[in-house]
Amino acid sequence: MPNVLVVDDSETVRTQLRNDLTEQGYQIFEAGNGVDALKFLIQWEQPIDLIFCDINMPEMDGLSLCRELHKDQSLARIPIFMLTTQTNSEMKQLGKENGVIAWIVKPYEKKKVMNGVAKVLGIA
Repeated sequence: MPNVLVVDDSETVRTQLRNDLTEQGYQIFEAGNGVDALKFLIQWEQPIDLIFCDINMPEMDGLSLCRELHKDQSLARIPIFMLTTQTNSEMKQLGKENGVIAWIVKPYEKKKVMNGVAKVLGIA
């Protein structure tokens, strides 16, 4: 069962993603900001297969989290889906430069996102 970390300060978004991903058979872990996510990733002993991350969060935003992940070789390999309200092309480019492989605008289309997750994880 693939492990997915959902990082978003919105409990509603985390719950929606948790429900959608659990329904597909994924094990879900959650963090409310980048600081908590980074702590979790450093302490967690099992691999995380995919990260969903918001940009605008307190303490550490999503792009800063991506930068931190890419400083650690063991974490830099994790695919990142940015799930955000941001549509700015400059932000998208910054995301791409920092390891974001998919940019998803909220609210998301469940079927499309789940197909993308399955493809990235080699399940589709």
